[in-house]
Amino acid sequence: MANRTVSDARNIHGTNPQYLLEKIIRSRIYESLYWKEDCFGLTVVSLIDKADQLTCIGGQYGNQKPTEFLCLTLKLLQLQPEKEIIIDFIRNEDSKYLRALGAFYFRLIGDSVEIYKYLEPLLYDFRKLRRRLPDGAYDIIHMDEFIDSLLRDERICDTILPRILKRQVLEENEELEPRVSFLEDELEQEALAAKEKEKSSTRSRSYSSVRKGLYRIYNI
Repeated sequence: MANRTVSDARNIHGTNPQYLLEKIIRSRIYESLYWKEDCFGLTVVSLIDKADQLTCIGGQYGNQKPTEFLCLTLKLLQLQPEKEIIIDFIRNEDSKYLRALGAFYFRLIGDSVEIYKYLEPLLYDFRKLRRRLPDGAYDIIHMDEFIDSLLRDERICDTILPRILKRQVLEENEELEPRVSFLEDELEQEALAAKEKEKSSTRSRSYSSVRKGLYRIYNI
């Protein structure tokens, strides 16, 4: 297959899936050693093993060299696996880089509603990811930060993301339920716990008063 998209691939956002990465990025990937030695002949199944071996996310670094993360993204665009397979990547809790790769790919090919539906749950994943910086160094980003960037930013990992509708618009159109943030959910749980504790304390004080009353009556 070399650098071609699979013959039965469907257009995504009106174009060949590979074209979701800019031409200059694709060219650098095709010329990279990792692409030639590790991505040639990959299937969806064997790509999972490669994704599991990833040690960072990122776009280009050094002398505009593409990361392995970006190379595997292009390979997924070539192979165009069924969405159910990518959703399995996203739901995979064992391999954080497979999850990150699935989320990034899904952000490229999904529609607005399903992107929010499948990526927002990952905002509760706080695991650390290494990110390759343009100068070749690394920094640390958390999975929830990466997902938040996918939902909000226009460009990630040297890739222009397709436009998606804002969540508020989808809520107003009743295509999405209003989202309860992690903080709001946590505060609600704390409030319920505090209320339950107060009730328990009130019962305890009431019971204590009854006992004291009995002591006085019966001179116990």
